Amino acid sequence: MVTTRTPAGRALRLLKQNGIARSRDLEGAGVSRTAIRRLLERGLIERVSRGLYRSPDVPRTEQSDLAEAARLVPYGVICLLSALRFHGLTTQNPLEVWLAIDHKAWRPRVEHPPLRLVHLSGAALREGVEEHDVGGVRVRVFSAAKTVADCFKFRNRIGTDVAVEALRDYWRQYPKRLETVWRFAEVDRVRRVMQPYLEAMG
Repeated sequence: MVTTRTPAGRALRLLKQNGIARSRDLEGAGVSRTAIRRLLERGLIERVSRGLYRSPDVPRTEQSDLAEAARLVPYGVICLLSALRFHGLTTQNPLEVWLAIDHKAWRPRVEHPPLRLVHLSGAALREGVEEHDVGGVRVRVFSAAKTVADCFKFRNRIGTDVAVEALRDYWRQYPKRLETVWRFAEVDRVRRVMQPYLEAMG
């Protein structure tokens, strides 16, 4: 019988609250490694990747990978194509989670979801970070305006056409907020690159 006092009950309650949980989160809730293994064998929880678990009853969504990446790499920020998708600024559906980390940060070893890492530092990493709740997980995502500027900063990696499309979609959604993109163009040091496109729109 599964009750809140059993390891299974504690594990399921934690997963219901947070969507996903690391093994140390489960152990902190009083669920031993042996109990975790038994829960896996019984099919009460699923292993997402090394040290990361979820409830099989929780439906997967398009943003599930973002939540899992945020759990595994809490110091990272969802960026570029993944952030564009999150903000509805692209029709592309990236197969990897694009994640920005500091130049000096430990490079994460993650089985799932697949990550595409981008290295930033200083204001380019600190500015424009938003926090969103995705299935009970705190996910750090660059704002729409910062993401557009980042696309021009990394245009050699994602393509100039993608960056221009993102800017046009942003302008359609937020026609009165182009000054915010200007500000982040300064932060990313791409103002000169973006200037002709921004002037054409506003």
